[in-house]
Amino acid sequence: MPDRGGGPTGPRIRVGRPSRRVRTLLMTLGVLAVLGMAFTMFAGFWTDWLWYRSVRYSSVFTTTLWTKIGLFFVFGLLMALAVGFNIWLAHRMRPPLSAMSMEQQNLDRYRMGIAPYKKWLLLGITALVGLIAGASASGQWRTWLMWVNGVPFGQKDPQFRLDVSFYAFDLPWYRFLLGFGFAAAILSVIAAALTHYLYGGLRVTSPGARATAAATGHLSVLIGIFVALKAVAYWLDRYGLAVKSSDFRATDNWTGLRYVDANAYLPAKTILFCIAVICALLFFATLWRRTWQLPVIGFGLMVLSAILIGGLYPAIVQKFQVQPNEQAKEAPYVAKNLEATRKAYGIDGTKVTDYSGTSKTEDKATLRDDVDSTASIRIMDPNIVSPTFQQLQQIRNYYAFPNNLDVDRYTKDGKDQDTVIGLRELNLAGIPKKNWINNHFRYTHGYGVVAAEGTSADAQGRPVFTESDLPSKGQLGTYEQRVYYGEKTTTYSIVGGPQKEIDYSDDNGEKTTSYKGDSGVNLSNPVNRAAYAVALGEPQILYSGAIGDGSRILYNRTPKERVEAVAPWLTIDGDAYPAVVDGRIQWIVDAYTTTNGYPYSSRTTLGDTTADSLTATNDNRAVVAQQNQVNYIRNSVKATVDAYTGEVKLFQWDTQDPVLKTWMKAFPDTVEPKSDISKSLMDHLRYPQDLFKVQRELLTRYHVKDATTFLSGSEVWQVPDDPTNRSGSAVPPYYLSMKMPDQQAQAFSLTTTFTPNGRDNLSAFMAVDAEAGTSDYGKIRILKLPTNTTVNGPKQVQSQFNSQEDIAESIRLLRGGDSEVEYGNLLTVPLDGGLLYVEPVYVRGGGLKYPLLRKVLVTYGGQTAFENTLEEALNKVFGAEGATPEPPDEGDTTTPPPTSDDPTVAQALEDAQKAFDAGQEALKNNDWEAYGRAQEDLEDALQRAEQAQAAADRAGAGGGESKPSGSPSASPSGSPSPKPSS
Repeated sequence: MPDRGGGPTGPRIRVGRPSRRVRTLLMTLGVLAVLGMAFTMFAGFWTDWLWYRSVRYSSVFTTTLWTKIGLFFVFGLLMALAVGFNIWLAHRMRPPLSAMSMEQQNLDRYRMGIAPYKKWLLLGITALVGLIAGASASGQWRTWLMWVNGVPFGQKDPQFRLDVSFYAFDLPWYRFLLGFGFAAAILSVIAAALTHYLYGGLRVTSPGARATAAATGHLSVLIGIFVALKAVAYWLDRYGLAVKSSDFRATDNWTGLRYVDANAYLPAKTILFCIAVICALLFFATLWRRTWQLPVIGFGLMVLSAILIGGLYPAIVQKFQVQPNEQAKEAPYVAKNLEATRKAYGIDGTKVTDYSGTSKTEDKATLRDDVDSTASIRIMDPNIVSPTFQQLQQIRNYYAFPNNLDVDRYTKDGKDQDTVIGLRELNLAGIPKKNWINNHFRYTHGYGVVAAEGTSADAQGRPVFTESDLPSKGQLGTYEQRVYYGEKTTTYSIVGGPQKEIDYSDDNGEKTTSYKGDSGVNLSNPVNRAAYAVALGEPQILYSGAIGDGSRILYNRTPKERVEAVAPWLTIDGDAYPAVVDGRIQWIVDAYTTTNGYPYSSRTTLGDTTADSLTATNDNRAVVAQQNQVNYIRNSVKATVDAYTGEVKLFQWDTQDPVLKTWMKAFPDTVEPKSDISKSLMDHLRYPQDLFKVQRELLTRYHVKDATTFLSGSEVWQVPDDPTNRSGSAVPPYYLSMKMPDQQAQAFSLTTTFTPNGRDNLSAFMAVDAEAGTSDYGKIRILKLPTNTTVNGPKQVQSQFNSQEDIAESIRLLRGGDSEVEYGNLLTVPLDGGLLYVEPVYVRGGGLKYPLLRKVLVTYGGQTAFENTLEEALNKVFGAEGATPEPPDEGDTTTPPPTSDDPTVAQALEDAQKAFDAGQEALKNNDWEAYGRAQEDLEDALQRAEQAQAAADRAGAGGGESKPSGSPSASPSGSPSPKPSS
């Protein structure tokens, strides 16, 4: 260019195009990046498909995938067409540009700027809104499948007389369609208005008409569509009142119509529907009148009506009609809520029986005999003894047991025995040398079942094992012991290839094995290996020599995640438990169908309702919920997961559940009929804990059937906090074989207690028959205590245990040194009109870092015993030995202070002092084995001292002297009794 002047010139820098080599390199990198992203997306899709095919539930994957794709394209296309068509129409209706105002001159530069790209801009905008709308719609796949496959409940709501399926399956889909329509209408109005403004159809500052006739008609029709949709919303809102939640009488998530809803909101919604229809017609009429005067007036009246009729009028009705006579006005609607809630949660058949809370039999010998026939009292707490299982039966560090063991039933000598059971699962943290090969190829599985009697302990307080050692042997017979799938197995393993796996170790060394099952995905295909290398972020999978012919990758290995993956429409119980069935270890998983659309049934939040003192310390116990807030639940499916093959089976359990029938229509051939459940599997099925916890929470209020009593709140109960720990969370329910007053024989049951709201005394005892396959399975029984007398609740019983002087002293001695006392499950058993409480007490101390059963607390009818065994404690409460004496009054001077003149007591205390000294010496020498022996000797000596003193007390009482039981507080030398410290 010629020099224009005005300044010095210098050398010009020529900016040229990149060289061909650089362009080729950049293009190659770009292609590789695109291919990398594409393969990453493909890897996720492909590995999911391979996994579902490996578990033989590929139909679940394909049905879910095609449903999502269909919804994405249909609703994405509809949204794109709606917005694109209105942009195109607004552009087509643009007025001819004549003498331009300053406003239009300013807009002209934008019109000229986008003119060359109008088509691309239109495609880009429509594609963007289509992608967003399609992605949102694909998330509604459950709503679509439930709507298109819904089956009737056969029950009608009390207000509109519509089948419950309308609220559970239809109404959610209609609301989604309505929401989509609102979004499409609003986006179309915005897009059309901007286009009209850009091309002169709308003017803001220009003189003359603010809008052309074409723009007025176009926008009026779109706003009319929006108002028409609002009319539809008002109409659906009428039905929504039946499933609307509100706070009422301190009841969260109360659901259903109340007096103000039926007599104010319902007619208001009908009136607003009519007003909205008229307003929409006025907007459509602008196609002929070409003025917004009437539609705007109509829209303003609709808004004013919504405020007055929809808001102010119901408030007036509530204030001046309901509040002055609330009980009479609300009672009919409360009755509907009571009936619907009890039916929706399966508690309508609950049998409530009055129970005196005091014994009717004076013959203690008879009561003692009745205890054994009334309950098989479990003194092995599955939530305490896991460390004991770990210490005694872990065998190798690379095995571990769950933190909370399970309770099941197994036959012993022809009689069902409550059994504490756990699997010896793989524990990667205990592998001697951690590396990729060891973690994923050599250490791949656990080994064997360990089981113990729930009702007894050996002389040292350890479990009485019925299945133990490695390989496990005992009463369970022969079964496949390898555990490739379990609650603690959370990483992937590659098995079946050239790399041998460690099976187990014995005195002859390590045994190796190679997986023979057909579980997992075959890695012999290089495409599969590449896909898993990308999906798992493990490039070694692609080239490792440890992978070859027959190699298979196992993942998604916990029972809960496998069931949830193959049945994503189920809510999974928080506690899967193992059982030996037909020579296989099977994980049994309870699963629920839920909805939050059951009319008049109050909602509950599953995460909160199923929380207790166990879930507070163990996240694995938390319920996995697709839909956390529900107002209908059924244990409709029993699932099993094979611990060796990982095979998942779903069995229809509730054959009447319409929600399950709907999902079985959507996913045919995934759920097997109930008749396919074998007798051996049926023997191990039980009533699920999480369902029981939901039901007991509802029964704190819904045990009453009378609306007046419900409204008064006088019969509200609460689930007590767990008195055996300081978590501040609810006491968990306990499995126990027991007999309720109306039963003829013991049944495996799930039990809990209730206390009055804000108080600690007992108000009710609840049990459900948990024995699957029996006629009474699922029958809920509640024993209601009288309100005019006080019966101790769990917290009070625990306080009574802790406050009795002799028991407190014994507990203090058990805590000697670095020992810890752990209280087991506080079991409650109804017995002859009274309530028997039993609590095992464990000690974890000395060199033994695992709990052993040392004492059993028993109380009945005000009599308390604290003895070494359950038999001794029961005999003391009911037998000839009598009860533990109550502490003397402060003013009582007839009881002499405790002495140590008994030679047996003195000898025991001398032995305790020697054991204490030996323990201290062992500590100085860091000899932990000797320290452990010394602590055992110390505990043994203290127990002998306590027993000898108790015998001396009884003898003294017979001879006219009285000495409190328990260990003496002084040694023969006058020095304090030995109390070792850590």
